[in-house]
Formats: sequence, structure tokens, C-alpha cells
Amino acid sequence: MQKKNYKALLPIGVFLVLYLGLGILFEYIMRIPMGFYNIPIIAAFLVAILVACLQNPRLSLDEKLAVMGRGMGDKNIVIMVLIFFAAGIFSSVVGRSGAQSVAYFLLSHIPARYAVAMIFVIACFVSTAMGTSVGTITLITPIAVEIAAASGFDVALCVATVVGGAMFGDNLSFISDTTIAACNGQGCAMKDKFRENFLIALPAALLTLVVIIVFTAGHEGALHIGSYNLLQIVPYLLVLVGGVAGINVFAVLLAGIVVGSVIMLATGGIPDFFSLLGSMGSGIGNMYETATVAILVAAMCALIREYGGFEALLYSIKRVFKGNRNGQLGMGVLVGLMDIATANNTVAIVMANPIAKEMAADYGVSARKTASLLDTFSCVFQGVIPYGAQMLVAISAAASLGYEISAFQIMPKLFYPYLLLVSSLVFIYLVPEKKK
Repeated sequence: MQKKNYKALLPIGVFLVLYLGLGILFEYIMRIPMGFYNIPIIAAFLVAILVACLQNPRLSLDEKLAVMGRGMGDKNIVIMVLIFFAAGIFSSVVGRSGAQSVAYFLLSHIPARYAVAMIFVIACFVSTAMGTSVGTITLITPIAVEIAAASGFDVALCVATVVGGAMFGDNLSFISDTTIAACNGQGCAMKDKFRENFLIALPAALLTLVVIIVFTAGHEGALHIGSYNLLQIVPYLLVLVGGVAGINVFAVLLAGIVVGSVIMLATGGIPDFFSLLGSMGSGIGNMYETATVAILVAAMCALIREYGGFEALLYSIKRVFKGNRNGQLGMGVLVGLMDIATANNTVAIVMANPIAKEMAADYGVSARKTASLLDTFSCVFQGVIPYGAQMLVAISAAASLGYEISAFQIMPKLFYPYLLLVSSLVFIYLVPEKKK
């Protein structure tokens, strides 16, 4: 076993200083709009990898490249990248107009007083089907703002409800990049992680619905809902049902892409074949950064592991979080801190995966439970940080319709992420783990 070496963790520190430090400088000191997301995360990782390569002179550069190559060539990394691209194609081909049909269909069948509760249900369903919280927020927030304007509901409450529902699907969806990253990083089947994760997410979602209904009790008003096409709902249902049934994720995604392409061309959701190809290309392009980050993180983590950095981190975490249950909380804290630093829950999971896997082995935690905890805690933190993409997109969508709201107006009404955290702690300390 490699001896612990705290100096081997320096590349992570360099990355955090570059990414988080410059983000704070641009966003809060220089007041550059969306400044936090102007930091090139790939460049930050390249600098961190360079620092790692300059460490440990006992290994030659060729030997270090070989270590990185083994890390990047890991089967789970390859699978992860391929699924990222397939998920990107699906979301781009059937994304916007199809999800609008889902939203309008649901909203056309409810009383006005339950509109906010239904917004949460819609956001949960759409994000689970789409696999992207940001995409769901982009789509549903304008509808939520219009409902608030027409019925007198609080705009910040409606927007926060969308963000919470979006994080529900980000956490559970079979095509969410967080699910893909957590499952492949821990080597567990998606259906097993889903079943484990569902026990945490469902109570939090049901309690959120209760809280929302209490907050919106007594409101009445008319809703004006746009038209929808039932056929465009089919691809989402296909992916959702196929994923829950445990069908291979590639098969599910390919079927969803094929069926979705045919339906979107037939219904006018996509005007022609060349536009369809363009959408597919855009979907792949949207996943380039995520896929590249996954590869670079694998390379950096391989060097850190080789130098004994993970042994040092594991030793420190074990001193604070001892035993099976406290160790599970330690995994959650680990991925949460990574998310606060990077403002990207997928990146946080990818960075935490190797450490969490070793912790799971030492603490006797199953792969499915580890993947569930990583995904859940990363979504808790990502859903509430004021500089996260989800929050910024929600604020921008509301502003585009003339409603200026701040992250600090939204944060107190983010019921789902807070209740998800409570549910996670109950799950860790009070619910015994089922054996296979």
C-alpha cells in the first residue's frame, strides 16, 4: 500500500485556488456578470496536472504519462464518456418542444390553487426524463414565472420550486451525468443505485409537496396554458420506463434517440433532417467539456494516487469520520466540499469517486449506497449555492421576462434540497443497509 503523502494533494489545491479563487475575484470583486463561469475549468485542470507532473522526481516523465494513461483508460471512464455523448444527443433531439408538451399536458389538468405543487411535479418528471437540471430550469422557469404573474403566487417561490424539482431528476435520472459519473465511478448498476437513491429522494419530494401546498393554500386564479403534442411525450416515457426496468443504458438512449428523432420530424418539433443532424452535433458538443473534465480528472487522480495523496486524505477523513455510518457522512461532506469549490456536481463526483471508492471498501459500504450518497450530497449542495449554474440560469430566465429576483430571495424557499439533506442523514443513521 502506498504511504500517505499530503504533498501529493497539492494539484487539487492548485485547481481549487485557480478555479474558485478566480471565480470569486471575477464574480464578487470585479462584479463581472456570470464571472464564475468564465473560468476555463479545463485550463485549470491542465495546470493542476502540470503541477502533479513536476512532483515526485523519482518517476520519469514517461512513467508519469503511463500512470495517467492507465487512469484515463479505465473502463469506467470510457463508458462514462460514451454515455455522456449519447445522453447529449438525446437531450438535444427531443429536448425543448417535447418537454414543453410534457409540462403543458400536466398543467392543463389541475386546479389553479395546486399550480405551484404541480410545477414541482413537472420539474421532477421532466428533469428525470431529460437528465439535466439546467435544461429543466431553462424550460420550466418561464412557465413558472408566468403562472406566478397570472395567479399572484410569489415569483421566488415558483422559481425555487422549479430548481428543487430539477435537482430531483438530476439526482435520480438514468441519463443524468451525475448518475452516470457516480455509478461508473463506483462500478454499480444504475438500477441498483436508483433503488437505493429513491428511498432518500421520495420522502424528501413528498414532504416538499406538503410544504408547497401549505405555502400556497388559499390561492385561486386562471391558468393560460399553451398547446401540446402527446406524441412528443413518448421519448421521455420510453427512456424513463426503460431505465427503471433495468435495460442497458446504451440501448435505452439509442431507442430514445431513434424514436424521438422520428416523432420530432413528424410533428414539426425539428423542421428537417439537416436540422436533426445539427441538433445531434450540438448535443455532443454540449458534452465535450464534461467528458474532457472526466478524462483530465482521471489522469490527475491517477498521479495523486500513485504519489500517496489519497492515502493521506483517507487517513484524515478517518480521523474525523470513524465507523460505517460516520464514514458515509464523510463521503457526503467530501463531495459537498468539492461541489462548493467547483460549482459543478458532476465534476465534484468525478473528483470524489476514487477517494470514496477506497473509503467504501474500508468502511464496508456497498457500491450502490456509495454512488447514491455521492449523487445525493452533490445535488444538495449544487441546488443551493448562489453561484451554481442552476441558480444563475433560473435568475436569468426570470429576468428575461422582467422579474428581477436574487439568489438570496430564492434560497430560503429551496425546500427540496434542504429536505433531501435531512432525508440523507436519516438514511445514513437510522436506516439499515439491505444486503444483496
